[in-house]
Amino acid sequence: MGFYENLETFHLTKSMMLNILLAMKFVKQFCIIILISVIGEVLNSLIPLPIPAGIYGMVILFVCLKTGLIKLSAVKETGHFFIEIMPVFFVAPGVEILGTIPTLQKYWWQFLLITTVSFLLVFFVSGHATQALVKLFGRKSKKAEEKK
Repeated sequence: MGFYENLETFHLTKSMMLNILLAMKFVKQFCIIILISVIGEVLNSLIPLPIPAGIYGMVILFVCLKTGLIKLSAVKETGHFFIEIMPVFFVAPGVEILGTIPTLQKYWWQFLLITTVSFLLVFFVSGHATQALVKLFGRKSKKAEEKK
């Protein structure tokens, strides 16, 4: 009995079909995200700005989602998967930092100063920018409600 004869007696159960469909859904979502990432890479090579290709890809994905060109359901599950596995990508840089301990020990106070100043600067600028945007959009929504 050859391969093709066994294939005729092979039947997929309902759960097997559901698993195949779920896997194909993930593959489709992954392909959409990869396509947008590739477009970001192409833009990065064509546009002479010091912006990482990943930023181009995220902006393209954001614009596509906001305009409805891509529905959220078309990338949602794979996006959640990527967020769940994201901590794994920080293991290698963490191990690399351990290899630089002699340098860190020599200049620890400079690293601490730079890190503290950078943190505080980002913290305050982000806070003030957020407050300004909330006030700006809060005023616009109040004016729109008053016109109704």
